[in-house]
Amino acid sequence: MLVNMTFLSSINIDGSTLVPDSSDVYQWTYDIWQKLNISDKAAHIFTSISLLFATLLIVLIADYIVRKIAKELLHKVIARTRWTWDDRLMENKALDAASRLILVILTRQLLPYVFIGFPRFTAGLEKLLEILIIICTYQLVSSILKTIRDLMAGTKAFADKPLDSYLQVVQIFLIFMSGTLIVSSLTGSSPWSFLVSLGAASAILMLVFKDTILGFVASIQVSANDSIRVGDWIEMPKYGVDGDVMQINLNNVRVRNFDKTVVTIPTYTLLSDAFKNYRGMEESGGRRIKRAINIKISSIRYLASEEIEALKKIQLLKEYIDKRETEIRAYNQKYQVDSTVPVNGRRMTNVGLFRSYILSYAKHNPEIHKNMTLMVRQLAPTEHGLPLELYMFTNGTNWGYFEDTMADLFDHLLAAIKYFHLEVFESPASDDLRQLHMIRKVSEVR
Repeated sequence: MLVNMTFLSSINIDGSTLVPDSSDVYQWTYDIWQKLNISDKAAHIFTSISLLFATLLIVLIADYIVRKIAKELLHKVIARTRWTWDDRLMENKALDAASRLILVILTRQLLPYVFIGFPRFTAGLEKLLEILIIICTYQLVSSILKTIRDLMAGTKAFADKPLDSYLQVVQIFLIFMSGTLIVSSLTGSSPWSFLVSLGAASAILMLVFKDTILGFVASIQVSANDSIRVGDWIEMPKYGVDGDVMQINLNNVRVRNFDKTVVTIPTYTLLSDAFKNYRGMEESGGRRIKRAINIKISSIRYLASEEIEALKKIQLLKEYIDKRETEIRAYNQKYQVDSTVPVNGRRMTNVGLFRSYILSYAKHNPEIHKNMTLMVRQLAPTEHGLPLELYMFTNGTNWGYFEDTMADLFDHLLAAIKYFHLEVFESPASDDLRQLHMIRKVSEVR
């Protein structure tokens, strides 16, 4: 390989050897080797080898100073400061990237002088070092951008914003620019000419980066519309999503479901598909209870006077019953209602009083939100009885608190329903079928 190399040395008319464009150190080392009566080719080789070892020694000393002394000193200084940005720089390895860049630049300055006698090799080496400088610069800028992201994520204004998406967009732009500079360095052409040549390949680039472009547009629209934030509870049954948003990236959104599984969905699906965001519920301070008790229709009936008097002993109902009795008596007297037939006129039913009791009980329950919708309504009767639906909100949004409140509420109502001579609808169980079979056998014996 050395035989094919072109040396910078040339021969004067008088036969003396010169080393043009060489540094003083190279010339001095070259003269020392030439005094040993070796050929010019050998003198250039030994000169480069000598200077290469010297350069490696300088680089190793510089690396030790930068990595061991300067870096450890900076670590001690940063540990004593009250600022957080310098700690973030350390966490994102910005100091490591800066030290690598310094060493590569130092090597770039020294090695071309080492191989002055080999111009073709020097040209290739310079291109390689330029590429390394571009890569190290990108790593340093990327570490700084990550530090800025972490600092912004720690502020209240940007805590729920998709900062990772923005960072990835900037990183893609930096990678594209770094690639352009690398290609320009390898080909020796202007970066602008390379960018112009990419115009013809724009359709291919659009196809290759389709998901990235869609994710970028989606992340911007999601952020602009404030439709989803990090920490929101979202639900997308189509993709098995039901949990808290962990991260919003350029290409995907990570959600931790309540069963601790992690689901990753493309970012653009937040625009193309519907999803439910529970942030409004959490911000309102109340969580909805929407559950019904199915009343057995055959147990619904009018109440006798004795039964009504017995129900007056329930403190939450006494005032309501007195008011209703007054209204019913006045109505029946006004229209001369024949009270011998219960269906005539107006009367109180056990299901009506039970519905009023549920409403009164909910209003007096400290765990139920009083400034939100609070009602007990009848739904359309079904083959499973008459549904009495409780539609109200708890005083908090925590999942455990919500479940405890709802369970306590229905525990009480299911136990209290028998005082109103009502029955909860239940499908026949195996015990019921066995009892019917026993009754049938007894009847047959008789």
